[in-house]
Amino acid sequence: MKNAFSLILLLFLIASFSPSAFSQMPVLPQVDSIFLHMNTTTSPGCALSVMKEGEIVYEKGYGMGNLEYGITISPKSVFHVASVSKHFTAMAVELLVNEGKVSWDDDIRKYVPEVPDFGKTITLRHLVHHVSGLRDQWNLLGMAGWRWEADRVTQKDVLDITSRQKALNFEPGSRYLYCNTGFTLLAVVVERISGKTLREFCEEHMFKPLGMEQTHFHDDYHRIVPERAYAYSPDSKGAFGWRNSIPDFDVVGATSLFTTAHDLAAWDRNFYTGQVGGKKTLDRMLDPFVLDSGDTISYRHGLVESVYKGMRTVSHGGADAGYRSQFLRFPDEQLTVSVLCNYPSANPGGLAYKVAEVYLKDKIEVSKPDEAKEQSTSVEVSNKDLEALAGYYYVAPLPEVFQLNWRDNQLWYRNAALKPLGNHRFQLGNSTNVMLVKPSGKKESGTLSWEGSSDVYEHYDVWEPEEKELASFAGNFYSEELGTEYRFALEDGKLMVHHRKMESFSLNPVFQDAFFGRAGLVVFSRNAKGEVDGLHVSNGRVWQVRFDKK
Repeated sequence: MKNAFSLILLLFLIASFSPSAFSQMPVLPQVDSIFLHMNTTTSPGCALSVMKEGEIVYEKGYGMGNLEYGITISPKSVFHVASVSKHFTAMAVELLVNEGKVSWDDDIRKYVPEVPDFGKTITLRHLVHHVSGLRDQWNLLGMAGWRWEADRVTQKDVLDITSRQKALNFEPGSRYLYCNTGFTLLAVVVERISGKTLREFCEEHMFKPLGMEQTHFHDDYHRIVPERAYAYSPDSKGAFGWRNSIPDFDVVGATSLFTTAHDLAAWDRNFYTGQVGGKKTLDRMLDPFVLDSGDTISYRHGLVESVYKGMRTVSHGGADAGYRSQFLRFPDEQLTVSVLCNYPSANPGGLAYKVAEVYLKDKIEVSKPDEAKEQSTSVEVSNKDLEALAGYYYVAPLPEVFQLNWRDNQLWYRNAALKPLGNHRFQLGNSTNVMLVKPSGKKESGTLSWEGSSDVYEHYDVWEPEEKELASFAGNFYSEELGTEYRFALEDGKLMVHHRKMESFSLNPVFQDAFFGRAGLVVFSRNAKGEVDGLHVSNGRVWQVRFDKK
């Protein structure tokens, strides 16, 4: 008995001083509790891996990877990780840069002449930092009628619709706007220079050398993937309240990396070993980009650099169909957390930070009371002056319209009341955001801007057109840039939009000749006679796509 006790004690001591076990033992219950709500046999869930200096200290699966066959999620379940793919595409280009085959300062048209000549050079560096000004592929395809999870999208489709564009959102290098098109084009560069598909190139030069056996770029929608976790979205009529939600495209570069939480540990380890690319390349992956304005953006080469509770982070998330993912590194603390999920509301970013806090609780900065920002003091402004600021604010070509409402003797933006601070400055609710709203002068209209931004929006009065006015917008409108047609018709007092592949939807008037609808912001144009001759549609990552009246 004594010998048996001594053996047990010895094994316990060995385990206690093992780096992996030392990191795991105090935190297992705390980490598992973060995922407790999804750890059932009737719901999707997430896979987790926690790495210290590139070595796994904890990994586990929670919930179901396949509800139809009752297969649980494990650290080796394969997930589509959506935009987490971008960092891997950037590395593929970096390897070609190392070989002197391409340069980040090369014009994209040198390799992909399908990109139109917009009169401004768009470099590979512009693409990798999302500062190219190109319109986003997903927005363009959606506006053209592509139906997600119903119409297969290929690399050729993206190149075709990109080649049709006649304008940029903005001049390259002048501002940041997330753009998937840029990373699809970077994938095309890799393929045309290497003579291999992105899938083949990355498997040969990145995944196999690192032992990432279950990782690949998924360029064939129909390919069978062993141990794949299927994705789901809520459906009150579906089994267990879910329905399948799987991406249906063969587009790679911006997305379509298939990997596991376990394999991502090997990728993380490369940040320490430099086995693929070398230290010089890995350092270059975090090179910042400075806009023409002099501002430095936080987006690097497929990773976003930030600070969380006093600690530097580099990370990227992903979302496609029902898949959600997060790759989160704390470089200075040498800790990495990967969370891969298969349902939309999983919030892997929030989960990853909660897990990190368990391991880094002694390093988290806590704000002291005397460091808290003082509450801004409100000033008196007459109701008449405040009410005069109500209305819409817009500036072309930006896709946003800001509406300020006057109700209950207060000025509101959405659900937040604006607190006057003086000098036309307003604090937005309890946030630190400050809006500058100036009344109209004798020779100019009122304006709205955000503190720290150079964009100035002009004031427009609320427009409530009569049916006769709405009827003037009826007709067929065709876009060469999208290769598609919209039909506008006055129906039951509303201006309706019809498309052969979309569900019909109504437009709501905002200001003169401008409407909001499911397609985004629609602003009609008029000829010299005052007749409607076309329109522009903008939504998020696509600005002012032109339609001409037929």
